[in-house]
Amino acid sequence: MKSIYRKLDWPLIICYLLLVAIGWLNIYSSIYSEEHNSILDFSQRYGMQFIWILSSFAIAAAILFAISPKVYSVLSPLIYVSVLFLLAAVLFLGTEVNGSNSWFVLGPVRFQPAEISKISTSLLLAYIMSRHNFRLSNMRDALLAAIILLVPMGLIIMEKETGSALVYAGFIFMFYREGLSGWLLAFGLMFILLFITTLAFSPLVSIIISLLAAAFLNGLFSHQTVRQTLVATAVALMLAYLPRIMLLEPFRFLQKTEPEYIAVAILLPVTIAATVYGVRKHFRHTKFVVLCFISAIIFIFSVNFIFDNILQPHQRARIENLLGIEEDLMGAGYNVHQSKIAIGSGGFWGKGFLNGTQTKFDFVPEQSTDFIFCTIGEEHGFAGSVAVILLYGFMIVRIILLSERQRNPFVRIYGYCVACCFFMHFFINIGMTIGLVPVIGIPLPFLSYGGSSLWSFTAMLFIFIRLDLERWK
Repeated sequence: MKSIYRKLDWPLIICYLLLVAIGWLNIYSSIYSEEHNSILDFSQRYGMQFIWILSSFAIAAAILFAISPKVYSVLSPLIYVSVLFLLAAVLFLGTEVNGSNSWFVLGPVRFQPAEISKISTSLLLAYIMSRHNFRLSNMRDALLAAIILLVPMGLIIMEKETGSALVYAGFIFMFYREGLSGWLLAFGLMFILLFITTLAFSPLVSIIISLLAAAFLNGLFSHQTVRQTLVATAVALMLAYLPRIMLLEPFRFLQKTEPEYIAVAILLPVTIAATVYGVRKHFRHTKFVVLCFISAIIFIFSVNFIFDNILQPHQRARIENLLGIEEDLMGAGYNVHQSKIAIGSGGFWGKGFLNGTQTKFDFVPEQSTDFIFCTIGEEHGFAGSVAVILLYGFMIVRIILLSERQRNPFVRIYGYCVACCFFMHFFINIGMTIGLVPVIGIPLPFLSYGGSSLWSFTAMLFIFIRLDLERWK
């Protein structure tokens, strides 16, 4: 048995230890004061983080040496249901923290079930999808996988923890690896683009983009790409000039109507004609493309409802600041504005450990948690920031490579789930600190302060490391 444990993936473990150490030092630096200059001062966050780190090492050791790896596959349904119970219970028994009702508070310890739900969901997906008769191309199997994913995601949204729920969207990359059509992934990205363009510009711009995309796709399938793209471009140009055409004297009666409604009225006969033409020519994909185009139009007209009625006010304000719709540097845009100042002021090499002025004067809120990357950028500069990004890149790529080496599909699928979760946290957290994505408040794995997140990320990673040992037996 000892020889097996020598096969532990030490590059992954060393990368984990480096990230944890970097996180601890930067938490210390982000809230350092001369009155509490000891890094082991347990009245401060960095002292408490040391306790969380030691307890995380204990969790890692238990996973590696005490718990049988068979537990994760055999008990995955029970673990999943238990975590769902916690997610539901926190809605009624939880404590509200920063507008999110997703925390159990026991004295100095705060526990967030949403963090461990990523582990339980990953394990059950791996358990269900590793069965020999499971196929994502089968509607029943695909629906089952979607339900496993959407139930915890929905409960987390009810807790007003939108950031954690958004991480679940990353599982689509695992589904793609396991056979999900790449077209679905492309359509998902397309709908994200439509959401952004509708908010940042207008529904008319999104309709034009949808028209061009549908024409190109239909032309690609029917081997008439040039002809259909040229026709769609001519129609798109007419729609682009529609607001100006409406100002002309003969069309002034249309000015009380929004341009996007007129555009839909114009495209209705065009869509019908394209459908009839495709059916007569026996183009197999015409109906599919038309259905996607109609879905896109419906979605475009739903964006404002989603934005105004589903998103929280602070989330709407942050998106508006990100897209430049409104600029509120002293309100919703304050965190990101100060974050970019802090990172930019670090230059190439940074100001040095404990020398960050933006950090010392508390210009950036939540700098030891969601905005921990600001401290790295300010004190260690571009070089330090790149080093941390490379560590995350190495960890994610290493997990994917190890997953591809697995003979057991359960371990491969779970490994991809881990990589997807880490990637989403890494991408969203660093993206929001530099103004690329809205501020939605999720931690940076292993770096941000907090026992709940550190425990869950540690458990998620070391379950995979332990499962990886089984391929050597």
